[in-house]
Amino acid sequence: MTKSKFVIDKLTKLFEQGLISYKDLSSEIINILKSKRDEIIFKMKLTSKEETDILIKRVENLEKKINNLEKKIAKKKSIKVKKS
Repeated sequence: MTKSKFVIDKLTKLFEQGLISYKDLSSEIINILKSKRDEIIFKMKLTSKEETDILIKRVENLEKKINNLEKKIAKKKSIKVKKS
């Protein structure tokens, strides 16, 4: 009950402050949910904030590399043409 009350309180504060546009509202909701997620992770003592940030950056770098490799593979496949 207190968790839902917390979210409702946050939403009412947003409306009181005049954040009516959809983008502002959605970004604020996402920020609230991210902060709650971080609080839960820290309470569970899974990782520290620094470790989490480092891991997030590593995952982002790996995703970029994978995307680049997929683009290169797609280019190579489109360039190769069988001669008869």
